Amino acid sequence: MSSKRDIVLGLVQMSCAEEPAKNLDKAVSRIAEAAAKGARIVALQELFGSRYFCQVNDKKFFSLAEPVPGPTTEILCKAAKANGVVVVGSLFEREGDRYYNTAFVIDDDGRYLGKYRKVHIPDDPENHYSELFYFKPGDLGYPVFETKFGKVGVQVCWDQWFPEGARSLALQGAEIIFYPTAIGWPVKQREQEIGRAEFDAWVTVQRGHAISNTAFVAAINRTGLEGHLQFWGGSFVADPLGRVLGQASHDQEETLIVSCSLGRIEEVRKDWPFLTCRRTDQYVIK
Repeated sequence: MSSKRDIVLGLVQMSCAEEPAKNLDKAVSRIAEAAAKGARIVALQELFGSRYFCQVNDKKFFSLAEPVPGPTTEILCKAAKANGVVVVGSLFEREGDRYYNTAFVIDDDGRYLGKYRKVHIPDDPENHYSELFYFKPGDLGYPVFETKFGKVGVQVCWDQWFPEGARSLALQGAEIIFYPTAIGWPVKQREQEIGRAEFDAWVTVQRGHAISNTAFVAAINRTGLEGHLQFWGGSFVADPLGRVLGQASHDQEETLIVSCSLGRIEEVRKDWPFLTCRRTDQYVIK
């Protein structure tokens, strides 16, 4: 690879239907759309295969879970190969009698590379994020995936508020950290000051991960009204200086296309060697 190493990302910001088959068909179509626009890595939002069922505690939704790898990843492997793109996505995983919120990575030749299970699970029924009813905390650590177009790491939604995962991925060589996400405002909160502040905080904390780890960060959110939540969209990509290179709207389905120069990571680290200047002998980690 050249030192410049330009790569184009495609972030698929979708609204979701009740029928999983419709969501999968839309995702496959949007992968092809992103590839046609030059994307080489295409990322889908958190739990893209369904509406965000975690707003309520109902055992019927466990029927949405599937093995990973499994039927959906098999279809996406074919889509990745057909379009010559890396695919990052997120599914409701079933393994025996345990359930996880799981992200996965597929290489451009259709090979399934592996998965990450969401570590931080929100338990906030009052605000309609009741995920502990459905998901166990992840148990696979923080893997980095070597794809044709670069080294990528994945976190999922609530993980984005915690610094440790991003730092772990960066120390292992991740150049791009993807955050498949499902986050929004409770209905009618959007126009309130607290709603605007929460959205700004969401962008700011992930820009901070990009800066402190001198890596690219890509956050992929859903959009649309689902039950109690108005998902706020706003999918974006930030560079190692925290600059937002491209951002989607709040209200529209979009395939956001953003060009990144991975060579910028090395350039920034020469000036800001945060990773190599860490004083691990001074830290207390429990």
